[in-house]
Amino acid sequence: MSTNSLETIEIETAPNPTASVIWLHGLGADGNDFVPIVGELNLSGCPSIRFVFPHAPTMPVTINNGYVMRAWYDILGTDLAKREDEAGLRKSQAMVEQLIAQEKARGIPADKIVLAGFSQGCAMTLQTGLRYPEKLAGLLCLSGYLPLHAVVPDERHSANHDTPIFLVHGRGDPVIPIDRAEKSRDILQSLGYNVEWHSYNMPHSVCAEEIDDVSAWLKRILT
Repeated sequence: MSTNSLETIEIETAPNPTASVIWLHGLGADGNDFVPIVGELNLSGCPSIRFVFPHAPTMPVTINNGYVMRAWYDILGTDLAKREDEAGLRKSQAMVEQLIAQEKARGIPADKIVLAGFSQGCAMTLQTGLRYPEKLAGLLCLSGYLPLHAVVPDERHSANHDTPIFLVHGRGDPVIPIDRAEKSRDILQSLGYNVEWHSYNMPHSVCAEEIDDVSAWLKRILT
């Protein structure tokens, strides 16, 4: 199915879902990337959950010599903080908001919707979730960072001030160094957000310990 030009893959853990997890992939991947994780999460005791895995649009990516790939926004250089594709971030934010609207139209209230993402998808989770005008269930942020951090204090919406944020990173990440994630954590905490932080002995990837922690966190916020 599609919404606002975004195709999605959907998995329901049981009939008649009462919660949704919208999971955003990283640069160059697509919605299939995290489909296998549903089977790895031990969600026994949780209500029926609809997992929504959208495919990002395709675009030329500057840092990859203009090669066209799936991306939520352009990567202009190695310094992710100094040169950001603000227009791209905001355009994809609107697309993610449309995915939330779709879930609400299907009967899932905003406070039962989790935004999740890896790498660029993590950045989009924070970009969208902190500004969303209704309380969400939680923000699940894997191996990414807080984009446009300088304007977050002015643009954030109070509706999600108390929304749980799960922020994790690999200590050996060569793509997004862990200090970038730690700075994002510190900014969020300084603004009063409830951040659960974990780091793991892994590169720019996902590990078994992390999946266990994701499972425990989802159980806490959805049951």
